[in-house]
Amino acid sequence: MGTDQINMAAPLRDPDEVMRLSRMGAFHQCRLSFMRTLLRRIKSEGWRFDVPVFDIDARGVGHAVYCAHGPRRSYSLVAFGHDLPPEKRSDRVIATEWDATFTLFDGIPDQRDIERLRANIPKQEAGRVNETELSVSRANRSARLWDYVVDTLATGEQPDAAAINEVGYLMRTTAVYGSGKLGAADREATSDRPEFKAPFQIEMLSVYLTRAFVMDLVEHVARMRAPETATTLAPDLRRRFGIGNSTGLGMAPYLLNHPALLNNWIMARETALARVRGLASATKDEITQFHQLLHRARINADSWNSAHPIQIEKLDTLRQDLARIAAHLEAEPLECDQPWDRLWTWARDNTGLEAQEQLVSLLIEPFGALVDDLSDTMAADETNTFTIDGSMPLSKLRVLLRDIYGWAIDTDWKIAASQARVWYTSEEKLEPRLGEREDDVAAFAQPLAPGRDAAFLFDDLRTAPEKKVAEFLLRHPENRHIVRRVQIAAQCPYAEIRDNTIAADLLPIDLLRAKLSFFGAVHFDPRSDRWVRINMFRNAPFPQDLGQDSADDWTYPPMMQAAQ
Repeated sequence: MGTDQINMAAPLRDPDEVMRLSRMGAFHQCRLSFMRTLLRRIKSEGWRFDVPVFDIDARGVGHAVYCAHGPRRSYSLVAFGHDLPPEKRSDRVIATEWDATFTLFDGIPDQRDIERLRANIPKQEAGRVNETELSVSRANRSARLWDYVVDTLATGEQPDAAAINEVGYLMRTTAVYGSGKLGAADREATSDRPEFKAPFQIEMLSVYLTRAFVMDLVEHVARMRAPETATTLAPDLRRRFGIGNSTGLGMAPYLLNHPALLNNWIMARETALARVRGLASATKDEITQFHQLLHRARINADSWNSAHPIQIEKLDTLRQDLARIAAHLEAEPLECDQPWDRLWTWARDNTGLEAQEQLVSLLIEPFGALVDDLSDTMAADETNTFTIDGSMPLSKLRVLLRDIYGWAIDTDWKIAASQARVWYTSEEKLEPRLGEREDDVAAFAQPLAPGRDAAFLFDDLRTAPEKKVAEFLLRHPENRHIVRRVQIAAQCPYAEIRDNTIAADLLPIDLLRAKLSFFGAVHFDPRSDRWVRINMFRNAPFPQDLGQDSADDWTYPPMMQAAQ
């Protein structure tokens, strides 16, 4: 698709609209999500996969090695299976035992590496790794599906599709650590590698190989239990399993701590939307593909389950709004000028946030040739934006504050509800926590309330002489971090969340969902306002299938699942 087909007048959405937590908490995966980026690269570069070691007994105890061979380097998932009693199975970060533990190894491990890893990886935080390990992770079996699938396969039967759809995974990870955690390689050690230039590619590769291991493991355990009768999963049913994940507050501050990186993620997505909205017309094939995607998105919404009241209400609205979009397209077909912009404008005015953000993903989906290059813009060298410009006049700083943080300046911070929460770090696990200010944790507060700090900075500037930023900060060094954020947001319009991150009504799950949507997660299922379960790589082709299957056409269930 050529740029001459784009009306470049299509605007980017205003950060004041996009960067609200209620909207960010409605983001969906899209073709720029990091799982999608990984699989496109693997397929286009013709990566090879093999399993040189699978030494697992009938209880699922042992180890396996899954190798991915790229054009220049090989990487290996080293997996350790354990026989964990059900009463010890926990998703909490304080757990000390798991059903399986993993590391992504830089290269192909030899026996000495395996023995070293065997002594450390099962311990997770209590163990130590080195720069040859790129990530460390762990997972637990699904209490609802694991034994059922093993028992069913052992008798030679297939599990029920409805039971699979309801849960969607056989194991869920409770942490996937990278970037120097526990001694693993820092991102700086691998960021110059083409395969890891995009964000979180190490973690996505680890989860992708973990899914392959889990599916092989369940079939292996069934076969070991009943070698004469056991069968393997039917390919269609096998694809329906992803890898679950339980994510809590530990992930929430990430978006606040990496404003330039957040900007690049959002900017890529918003630019993709603007490019599609700018198309002057739609071809017959594009219209057909979009209608199919909308139908599949409705199947996905119908199979998306949650027990949380907030998500139940959001899902009900999403299903109704997707039906309204379909009805609207019957009344006003896409065979018109500016079809995608017309559809977006109508949806913005007539549907809720869940459907609007689902539509963003659907609009981008058919136009890989137009938007996939934006994946290369989503990383960030944050050192480039870290230095404070001390020569900036305070008059300009005031203007930027009013423009970017106007909502915060107009907030009454003397009201208790405006500062009800405190972000701090757990001494036991060194993990982020969110407490109530009245619980005497204010002394340990982390600088994760940029809105409040921007408002306080604005107050300090009211009486400051008209000088430069450097002179002001000599007298008010406590404002250094927020001045830096203002200057970053001036360069990066989507860098700052434009909501109160310490308010009494804050929903941390909005932060979690925003980040996880960029991973490519689906079926968000909040278990409280502070942690959420998701599914990763559901319906994706397995490594051995990527040669002949699409690396992209898997994130929405196939239409045949509607009848089932």
